[in-house]
Amino acid sequence: MAKLKVAVLMGGRSGEHEVSLVSGGAVMANLDRRKYSATPVTIPKSGRADWAALARYDVVFPVLHGPYGEDGTVQGMLELLGIPYVGAGVLGSAVAMDKDVMKRLFLHAGLPTADYVCLRRGERPSPAALARRLGYPMFAKPANLGSSVGISKVHNRGELAAALALAFQHDDKIVLERGLDARELECAVLGNQAAEASVVGEVVPGREFYDYQAKYSDAGSQTLVPASLPAAVARQVRALALRAFQVLECCGMARVDFFLERGTGRIYLNEINTIPGFTPISMYPMLWAASGVPFPALLARLIALARERGQSRAQIAI
Repeated sequence: MAKLKVAVLMGGRSGEHEVSLVSGGAVMANLDRRKYSATPVTIPKSGRADWAALARYDVVFPVLHGPYGEDGTVQGMLELLGIPYVGAGVLGSAVAMDKDVMKRLFLHAGLPTADYVCLRRGERPSPAALARRLGYPMFAKPANLGSSVGISKVHNRGELAAALALAFQHDDKIVLERGLDARELECAVLGNQAAEASVVGEVVPGREFYDYQAKYSDAGSQTLVPASLPAAVARQVRALALRAFQVLECCGMARVDFFLERGTGRIYLNEINTIPGFTPISMYPMLWAASGVPFPALLARLIALARERGQSRAQIAI
């Protein structure tokens, strides 16, 4: 049987370029070479590449984090080329990338989401009004970025202006979120229409919050897989992860992040990542390994899901 030709896309026009390279390298290292003929395709920071050359592959595996890779742009191009690809389609990718739109859809579906405010470039919010609405601490984030790039924890009014300026360096739209005293939980989802949820993991930051340095540089951060939780709480997190996956029209894969508020025990959806990290310390493959699906088998299932979705879409009349 001929090997499937797989292109692993990495790098890209994003602030998460370097993280993507590490993820792509891990995917390349764990693909079963008996089944797949895999080629790394590195997209430069300019974003300029011979995209049409991807048509020679059977499946594309995007490991492009952030804008111009995880937001539906590359997915739309692959749809035009008619190439099956791993992960969410154009719609799911786009709405999951935009933290404001994502939260609106969660709220519309009745899913528990912490209070937030959306700001666009040029808007001048009243610090007093923000404090009344969200309280301190609050978090300032670019609406369309991941890996905690451009995020600040705002403890008081004196820190607000700098936090807004930093977030607006990375996007024209930002979100301010109510800060919660909470544990940070993560759950991985795998599948198309009949998706499954992994065991639940917990992130224990080595810094005040799980920023970029805590994720990728700080040896003090810990990941606990599985998390120490009552069975009922773990079931609720897994059920919410699957529901969020469906609400955002995701498919293939996603990592769903939660807050478990201390004191109240309330669970809040934080966000979905439709192209989660695949680095050696990333939670998505760790959660599935703990659920009985080792890294090579996980990649094989993702490729099979991509082909399944591609075959289904090929049957749609145009």
